[in-house]
Amino acid sequence: MTVLYKLDTFEGPLDLLLHLIDKSEIDIQDISISEITDQYMEYLDAMKELELDVTSEFLVMAATLLAIKSKQLLPKPPVFEDEFIDEWMDEDNGLDPRDELIQKLIEYRKYKQIAAQLKEKEMNRSLVYMREPDDLTPYMKEVPVNPVEGIHLSDLIAAFQKALRRAARRSIVATVQRDEISVKDRIRDIVEVLKQYETVRFSRLIRENMNKHEIVVTFLAILELMKMKHIRCFQHTLFEDIVIHWRGEMAESGLLEAEIDY
Repeated sequence: MTVLYKLDTFEGPLDLLLHLIDKSEIDIQDISISEITDQYMEYLDAMKELELDVTSEFLVMAATLLAIKSKQLLPKPPVFEDEFIDEWMDEDNGLDPRDELIQKLIEYRKYKQIAAQLKEKEMNRSLVYMREPDDLTPYMKEVPVNPVEGIHLSDLIAAFQKALRRAARRSIVATVQRDEISVKDRIRDIVEVLKQYETVRFSRLIRENMNKHEIVVTFLAILELMKMKHIRCFQHTLFEDIVIHWRGEMAESGLLEAEIDY
């Protein structure tokens, strides 16, 4: 009959001992060194049969278990009533050889349980997917910039004194007069355009660089030409551009001799 071994992976000899104790369903304080040692040695033998590497840690623990087992098998020393003889005896004779191993197992189980809890928290946290951080700069409240930040009172006084000195040097006063165009001159210009095109729109007589005075003079010139019946004006619809048509009924000399004093 062939015996098949299925070996779990253990992190160390203490992990293997805890597995054997839990499998036997016994308390750590009540472990049977003889039974645990036999199970531990069977595990090492199975590892050798499967040609698995047995690390030094497992071998050290095996030696420790055999040493504890041998101490328990040895007969207990006789009890002496003499005080001096008791002090001479080995200090370990009154101690349980399992105590140190049990303490290590208790500490290892505590940290293993903590590690399992942390592993569970890690698994739960891995199921949470966070949203990528957004740029919230456009939603930040804009802090107004202080235009006089970093300027001291002495700087303001110096700037004010500089402005006063500049104002004192401004002694030249210039008067600018604009060239005004008369209605008669504007009539002459409009007639030249009408003689060339015969029919024009009012907007064509207005240039982009014209000021308000020139526009008013142009309109008055058109009214004078209408009054003298040299042109005819009309609109196709309300508020549309005025269309000016040259009638050409009078000679240019009579037009220029019109008495217009503005």
